[in-house]
This record gives sequence, C-alpha cells and structure tokens, in this order.
Amino acid sequence: MTSPVASLAPLRVALLTYSTQPRGGVVHTLNLAEALAASGVEVTVWSLARQGDRGFFRDVDPAVRVRLVDFPDRGEESVTDRIVRSIALLRAEFTPGEYDIVHAQDCISANAVGTCIRTIHHLDEFTTPVLAECHEKAVVEPYARICVSAAVAAEVASGWRLNPTVIPNGVRAQRFIDAASDAPPARNRRDGWLRSLGRYVLAVGGIEPRKGTIDLVEAYHLLRQRLPDISLVIGGGETLFDYRDYRAAFEQKCADLDVEPVILGTLEDDDLPSLVAASAAFAFPSTKEGFGLAAMEALAAGRPVVTRDLPVLHEVFGDTVRYASTPAAFAEALIDALEGSADPEPGRALASSLTWEDSARRHVEFYRSNPMPR
Repeated sequence: MTSPVASLAPLRVALLTYSTQPRGGVVHTLNLAEALAASGVEVTVWSLARQGDRGFFRDVDPAVRVRLVDFPDRGEESVTDRIVRSIALLRAEFTPGEYDIVHAQDCISANAVGTCIRTIHHLDEFTTPVLAECHEKAVVEPYARICVSAAVAAEVASGWRLNPTVIPNGVRAQRFIDAASDAPPARNRRDGWLRSLGRYVLAVGGIEPRKGTIDLVEAYHLLRQRLPDISLVIGGGETLFDYRDYRAAFEQKCADLDVEPVILGTLEDDDLPSLVAASAAFAFPSTKEGFGLAAMEALAAGRPVVTRDLPVLHEVFGDTVRYASTPAAFAEALIDALEGSADPEPGRALASSLTWEDSARRHVEFYRSNPMPR
C-alpha cells in the first residue's frame, strides 16, 4: 500500500524554529525552506516572534509561507520561565493537521509540536531540571532524527543509542564569493569596512560561552604583541539564554588585558558578506558546534580561518582551515594566517560544493522514507 506521504503532491512540510533572528539554526531553517520550496515542496516556516518582530532578519522567498507566533515581552523573566512560555505559546498556535511532515529545528519547537522529525544541530548541557528535561525530550521523543554532521550523530548514538541520518548543511557560497570579488561595488563595500575598522580579525556569533569569546580575547591580547595594527571585531549574537555573568567576565577580561574589541551586535544580512570578505582572518573559537556555517561562509569569501580543534570541525573542514585548542595556539595560528599567503581556492571549492539544493533533495528523500505516524 502506498504511504500517505508518498501519494501526496506537493508534499506539505512545516519547519519550526525558535527565533526570527540570525542564529545558526534559524539561518539553516530559512535556507532549507527556500530550497525545498524551489523543489516543489509546499513549505511553511513557523517561529516565535520576539520584541515585536514582524518578520525574519532577512526577506524570505515568497514561495515559503511564514507563520509567526507573537511572544510578548514580560520584562525580567528567568531563562527557564521564558523557554517554558515559548513552548506553551508555540504549542497553542501550531496546527499540525495541515502538514504531512512536521520538522522541528531546536528543543523549543520539538517540545511544542509533539510528533515530529528533529534536526539535532548540536547537543547542549543544562543544569536546571526543567531545561534538562526539555533537552532530553527533544532528543528521544521525535520519531526520526537528522544531524548536520557525523560527529554530532555519533554523540547521539553514544548517549541515547539512536541513529540519526546525516544531512550536511548547505552554504549560500556565491554571495560571499561575490563579496570578495574585484567588482567595483564589492570593493567599495569592503573599503567601507576597512575605513571604519582598519585591518581586523573577525568573529561572528556574539559573546557567549559556546562561542569561546573569552578565549578569543586572550588570543587577541597575545596576537597584538606582534601585530599591533590588527583590531578585533565581534559581530552577531541573539539568544534566549541569560549570559550576563559571562558578558561580565568577558568585559573584565578585556579590562585586565587592555583589549577593546569592536562589538557590532546583530548584523544586517546584506552587510555580513562584505564584513566577512574585508576581514584579514576569521576566528572561530566555538567550544561546541554542529557544522560551523559561519566559518564555511568565510572560506567562500576566501578568508583564512582558524577554528577550535574539535572532531566535528575536522570532519567538516578537513585541511582547509587552521586548528587551535588554547588561546596561545589560537594566537599563533591567527598570526600565521595573517602573515601567510595560503591558497583560498580549496576552501572556496569546499564551500561551493555544499549546496542547499542537494540538502533539500536529501531532506525530501528522508521525509518520504519517514512519513508522519498517524
């Protein structure tokens, strides 16, 4: 007998994410949604809309339907209460009966929607009982799982004896290749960053423990002893979590080492490619990652990249980046990148080989092989 999913054309898919802002999982969700829609899938992206947001951080292809669930600000609220409220609001609004496939991209949406496929981008560690339970349920209760790297899939297999399917991220490589080109508009945008920032090392992802920002400050302090004309620029950052203690420790470390990074905050999507392309080197000191999309975009822009020495990043990047595991080693690797003249083409070729079209095709195959239980 033909499965209900296999007999439907087009396939109706709901992708769910927790934010409208440019976090890695949100970027993944939008790019996957657009590639699925281009392949003929009927896609709806659901998200919580915080702080009065009326849309995502960038325009979304009109072929993708967008459903935003208002998340009113309640002022001072614990992380646990905010996440519990996020789950409850999304659960109350979501309409699962409209879709053949429900695909959650994070713990919040997986807890909110019930029966679903879950992409596990990376595994977190929570200390409060409520958040630990949410994380556990979001791993074990979905009826099927995807990971964006084999390393994360191996963590899931080791911790829960589950076997996710690996479907790597795609990369919108061309927009970063174009930003690094000799075309006059691209040169002008890069020159604009260089006039305001000077020669700089860039990190994207905000100031938080998982991004290893304090280690980066220590590495930069060592780097500038030899290359004093290099500035440190940190862009991006939007999260549900309360990192005030880490931010205070970051600021104290900067004061202790007399480091004054340029902190750009959340970036306009159109500004990101030229900001990356204008950097002298890209630092990626994350302590935990599922794939490393920001670093892959930097490779597309032809930038030398230094990443944390993690198994998942070795899997994804191979020998196209430099690796380091301590602030001192990061400083040395960045100096080597800044003073060297490595060929950018292998990294650019790797980034270009990872397309959202291929990711969408593999997702459709997965959806048809794993129809929703009814």
